[in-house]
Amino acid sequence: MSAPAFRNAKFEATGETKVVLGVTLHRIRAVAPIAALGIAAGALGGWIEKESNLSVSGDAWVYRDAQVFGNARVSGNAWVSGDAQVSGKAQVFGNAQVFGKAQVFGNAWVFDNAQVYGDAQVYGDAWVYGKAWVFDNAQVYGDA
Repeated sequence: MSAPAFRNAKFEATGETKVVLGVTLHRIRAVAPIAALGIAAGALGGWIEKESNLSVSGDAWVYRDAQVFGNARVSGNAWVSGDAQVSGKAQVFGNAQVFGKAQVFGNAWVFDNAQVYGDAQVYGDAWVYGKAWVFDNAQVYGDA
């Protein structure tokens, strides 16, 4: 078995990969527990393209079949779950949550305590923050 593509104090690549939109994604596994989220060391996470997609500090996490790729980043105490995708230069941080089949892409930011879920899309240069919820088939885009 070859060495994982990346490993740090929080997570490592499992060696399992898949290709999405021409990009190779790596399944992650927790190296250390994330008590705030109830994640034990060894727990499987979602899919990221590279180590910089998920912050080593804070309690940020990518769960299940969620995907983070490109120059997108999940940090702080934010999490991405379900079949959600975060890509491009998108940022999900603070205590934000992206889940379901939601997509956040382009230069979009989701932060503070905001939630994006269902089949919602946030893209372009849009920001969703505070206690905002974007859900169902809603789209927030452009300079919103």
